[in-house]
Amino acid sequence: MNSMNEILGEVTTIAGELSVKEVTARESIVSVEASRLNAVLELLKRRGFSHLSLITGVDRIKDGIFEVFYTLFRWETGETLLVKSSISRDEPVISTVMHLWPTARFYERDVHEFFGIVFDGNPDLKPLILENWKEMPPMRKDFDPQKYSNEHFPDRHYEAEFLAEGGDENE
Repeated sequence: MNSMNEILGEVTTIAGELSVKEVTARESIVSVEASRLNAVLELLKRRGFSHLSLITGVDRIKDGIFEVFYTLFRWETGETLLVKSSISRDEPVISTVMHLWPTARFYERDVHEFFGIVFDGNPDLKPLILENWKEMPPMRKDFDPQKYSNEHFPDRHYEAEFLAEGGDENE
């Protein structure tokens, strides 16, 4: 069985300079350029990270990028590896990984629907949840939920209900 350090050494030969952040003893985050992502994920799958648990996005609006995270799990050791790539918000396109994990089809649809990221090669990016949605994807940081609610539900009135910091001592 290959150790995580050996596997990351192999990843470095494919990806070049590599950023690795250890979260816990059995969980790390690896940053990879989008152009080398598929090769890295293919290697990781061959080295035991056979389970794709999740694909998700993070909108870094101030940096002008989206981060796309792939959560991989290695059953033999219980290790989790989060592989992330950054893509431009102006042209949010990244290659599909359906050829490696067929279930990626649904994760990619979800990320496309909520962030507007296009997964090149995935022929099925139709909505999963937001049927007939005509607005900007709602998980983008420049989406305004208050404006959306006011335009689509003008008869509803929303008030923020919250506890002031510290709350009431009796609650």
